[in-house]
Amino acid sequence: MENSLVEKYVFGVDIGGTTVKIGLLDMDGHKIEVWEIPTRTEDGGSKVLPDIAESIRKKMEERGIKDSQVVGVGAGAPGPFDENGVIFKAVNLGWNEFNMKDELHDLVKMPVKCGNDANVAALGEYWMGGGQGYKDMLMVTLGTGVGGGIIHNGKIFNGATGAGGEIGHIHLVDDEPLQCGCGNYGCLEQYASATGAVLLMNRVLESSDEECVLRGKDFVCKDIFDAAKNGDKLANEAIKQYGDCLGKGLAIIASTINPEIIVFGGGVSKAGDILFDLVRPSFEKYVFHGAKRTKFALAKLGNDAGIFGAAKLVLDSVSK
Repeated sequence: MENSLVEKYVFGVDIGGTTVKIGLLDMDGHKIEVWEIPTRTEDGGSKVLPDIAESIRKKMEERGIKDSQVVGVGAGAPGPFDENGVIFKAVNLGWNEFNMKDELHDLVKMPVKCGNDANVAALGEYWMGGGQGYKDMLMVTLGTGVGGGIIHNGKIFNGATGAGGEIGHIHLVDDEPLQCGCGNYGCLEQYASATGAVLLMNRVLESSDEECVLRGKDFVCKDIFDAAKNGDKLANEAIKQYGDCLGKGLAIIASTINPEIIVFGGGVSKAGDILFDLVRPSFEKYVFHGAKRTKFALAKLGNDAGIFGAAKLVLDSVSK
């Protein structure tokens, strides 16, 4: 796209533990280019932000983009943030508490907005994905863990200390013997994540002598759903338990925040509409009657949700 056609730009940055995804967008959210750089986490993650700044500057030079044409840089990172851009910790990056917004600003010399990666991804889906057309949305990300993001009246709900939307750590089961990664026991994440599905499947296998195509094999979440679709009785029992747990957890959240829509993302969501069929009965059983009409939808942006949401952070803070 020629610079003469687009006078203003915004950068969206999604910082992951392995790679950093960077997107160049126009003011209307049209994606111009997306690229990745490695996340260098050595030395306490001290190279991450300088690498981002260098990559953005290099891209501007390649495309002949002047500083005056960039309204800002938005960035999402895996940790809780306060309203001033302070990230309190990002274990995967080796970061302790510091003001990420100020540090990145000093490096890129442009306006910067920062936020938690899951919240930022939720904002992206609200803006350009599965949540388009709604003002109040819950994003649930079902992957290795369970993440979430709350959008209220078109804005991210961060909470007092940036922990708003940590839905994976709602307490669900009282007598769970295994500890969650957060240090507690019986969290939603332990059952509704991809690894949670494997845990439930193994427990079903241990409690029954019936035949199962997965018995004696190493399997992942997708294998369980595939086996269930093919009629395996024990696999169907495991995914029913999965749906019961996820439905109950989402009912607790929906009864609290009353979203118009819940958008499902992450690897497990690739199971498609079968996921809604599993979750809906438990959800409707436990949710407050005023929230029973909550809609379900699949995320649409995939791995680009974070860059769209990060860009939106900036665009919401400036006038076109």
